[in-house]
Amino acid sequence: MPSDVPLATTATSLVQLNERSREIFRHIVESYLATGEPVGSRNLSRLLPMTLSPASVRNVMQDLEQLGLIYAPHTSAGRLPTEFGLRFFVDALMQVGDLPETERRSIEAQVAATGRSFETVLTEASTMLSGLTRAAGVVLSTKANARLKHIEFVRLEPSRALVVLVAEDGQVENRLVDLPIGLPGSALVEASNFLNHHIAGRTLVEAKAALETTLAASRAELDQLTRRIVEAGLASWSGGDGDERRLIVRGHAHLLEDLKALEDLERVRQLFDELETQRGLVDLLGRAESADGVRIFIGSENKLFSLSGSSTIIAPYQDAAGRIVGVIGVIGPTRLNYARIVPMVDYTARLVGRLLGG
Repeated sequence: MPSDVPLATTATSLVQLNERSREIFRHIVESYLATGEPVGSRNLSRLLPMTLSPASVRNVMQDLEQLGLIYAPHTSAGRLPTEFGLRFFVDALMQVGDLPETERRSIEAQVAATGRSFETVLTEASTMLSGLTRAAGVVLSTKANARLKHIEFVRLEPSRALVVLVAEDGQVENRLVDLPIGLPGSALVEASNFLNHHIAGRTLVEAKAALETTLAASRAELDQLTRRIVEAGLASWSGGDGDERRLIVRGHAHLLEDLKALEDLERVRQLFDELETQRGLVDLLGRAESADGVRIFIGSENKLFSLSGSSTIIAPYQDAAGRIVGVIGVIGPTRLNYARIVPMVDYTARLVGRLLGG
């Protein structure tokens, strides 16, 4: 899809678009979002609320093309919106309403079942968004923001132990640590008690800071071997595997639906490759963590999807203290139904935040 835009004249010209031009442009975009097909002047003249001949419509389409809003595919006399045109439509012309009550109830019924763990809530939310939007649902969460509940050392052999960490939201993770030679069992119990006293209710980042301060002031409280176990347990969690992000992608198969041509198949294949490159997707989703509300990235606006020309609609979600702890949304072709999906993603992000905030 062409992305060359006459930037010097664009801002002024778009403001000056008259009602007729905006109506024609709106119909071109809405036709593309509904069918993926180019629309010609003859069909447009039948769809418009005002009476215009196909020749008059063609004149307006030429103006819109000069502004970089639409273009003509080489196989058709009709027109499609450019990525810049889609951005203009989303920012200036799209009308986003409230999510219907039936869809709110449907989302809550699927995601908000009682007794679910943090991981299950996020997976269900991603799966639900994928099903409702016919796109791929994505969630990015930050492990470090989970509130801690309990830590325990389990000796596996004389020189090794398993560190088990339980979070308030039900997450359980394990790490292996090396034990000092000759460590008595009582030291493991003492280390667990010391850590549990200082980590409960804190995030990993908060617990690490508090423990480092406390350890410096409590040399007399802990004997040398116990202190080494406390430090080993702390290091295993603050360092861990170096991946403090968790990425969930659901609904890849939806991206294979309704393919129109060989180039569509190539676009989706490229998107699959990009989704496999999780680091790039994590970085993209991370850009929404400082945002207030829904963010929309269209096509080459983000480097990750510049080749496949895909769109992303994402929103951050918060914990009980109002801190942004992750991002949720969908990835799909540029002809996503933006007006319908934006409130859906927004509501789901708020619901997930409420559930995780408990």
